[in-house]
Amino acid sequence: MVLENVRDLLPGLAERAVATEDARRVPARSIAELQAAGVFTMLQPSRYGGLEDHPVNFYEVVRAIASVCGSTGWVASVMGVHPWQLALFPEAAQDDVWGEGPDVLLASSYAPVGRLVEVDGGYRLSGRWSFSSGCDHAAWLLLGALVTGPGGDPVDFITTLVRRSEVEIIDVWDTIGLRGTGSNDIVVRDVFVPSYRAMRNFEHSRLSGPGQQVNTGPLYRMPFGAVFTNTVTAPILGTVQGCLDTYVATMRERHRLSLGGGRFLEDPFAHVALARAASEIDASILQMERNMNELHAAAAAGREIPMELRLRARRDQVRGTERALTAIDMLFKTAGGNSLRSDHPIGRAWRDAHAGSVHVANDIERTLALYGKGAFGMTVEDNLV
Repeated sequence: MVLENVRDLLPGLAERAVATEDARRVPARSIAELQAAGVFTMLQPSRYGGLEDHPVNFYEVVRAIASVCGSTGWVASVMGVHPWQLALFPEAAQDDVWGEGPDVLLASSYAPVGRLVEVDGGYRLSGRWSFSSGCDHAAWLLLGALVTGPGGDPVDFITTLVRRSEVEIIDVWDTIGLRGTGSNDIVVRDVFVPSYRAMRNFEHSRLSGPGQQVNTGPLYRMPFGAVFTNTVTAPILGTVQGCLDTYVATMRERHRLSLGGGRFLEDPFAHVALARAASEIDASILQMERNMNELHAAAAAGREIPMELRLRARRDQVRGTERALTAIDMLFKTAGGNSLRSDHPIGRAWRDAHAGSVHVANDIERTLALYGKGAFGMTVEDNLV
C-alpha cells in the first residue's frame, strides 16, 4: 500500500528535485506527503501506530523515491529507519516520543563525538555533530556519545535521545552531492539525558534491547548492522536506477557528432554499457533482498542469527554500493556533455550516488576485510555487523 501511495507522489517529487537542491533541504511539502503515504512509519511498532513492515518492502519504497530525487530518497530512508531503532530503547523513551503521536520524526548523527558525564538519574550531554540528514524536520534526535572514565579514556559508546528543543541546528550543509538532504550540524550544550533515553551500542551487536520486551516482533530482533547499513545503500541503488531510466529515455534521440555519427541507440557499445549497468543494479537488489529475507526468517523462527549471515549481509551491502557506482559511472561517461549541467537528472544522480558512497556504512575495504576474517574463523568485533 505504501509503495502504491508513493508512486502517485513521484511526479511531484521529481518536479521539486531542483528546488530541493537549491534549498539544500527537502521541502516541507515533500515531507508531509511522505508522512501521509506512511513512509516514516513502515518500520515503526504497530503498538505505536506503525506498520511494522518487512525491511525489504521499506527499501523498495526508498528506491522508488530516490529514483526521482536522491536527496529526498536519502532523507526518507535515514529518517524512516529511526523508528526501528527507537523501538529498541526502553519503553519510557518510546512513550516520550510516540506519546506525542505516531507521526513524530527523528533525525540522527551517530558518530560518538558527544561527551557524557554520569549524574544522578542519567547523564549530562555536550557536543557538536555533523551530517544530521533531515534534522530541520525532526522533533527528536538520536546522537552518539562516549562515556569517559576518570582519566578521560572512553569506557562506553552510547546512543542518546534528545528533544529538538534542546539542540541548536547550525546551517552548514553546502555540498556537491545530496545537496537537498539538509544534513546540518547539531550542537548540544550540557543537556540532561535521563538514563532511559540512552542505549549502549553493544546491545545492538548482541541483537538485544530493552524495547524488545514490548516490541516482540521479528523486525526488532534483526541486526543493526544489516538494517541500518542497507538503509544507506537503498537510496543509492534507487538513485542509480532512476539514472538508468533517464538514460534510456533521453538517449533514444541522441545523435553522435563523432565516430561516424549515427543514432546513439544503434551503438552496440552503448547496448553493452546499458546491460552491464542494469545487471549491477539487479545483482545488488537481489542480494540485499535475499539477506534481509533470511535474517527476518531467522528472527521470526526464534533462531540465533549466525555471524556468517550477518557478515554476508554487510559484505553484500557494501558491494551493492560499489556496484551502483560502477553502473552510474558507465552511464555518466557515455551520456554526453549535457549531463554536466547542474540541473540535469543524470548529473545530479551521479553526484548524489557518489556523495552517498562516502558514508561510514560504505567503508568497502574494511567491511570486506571483516568478512574475510570471519571466513577464516577469526573473531570479528564491529558495531556495524
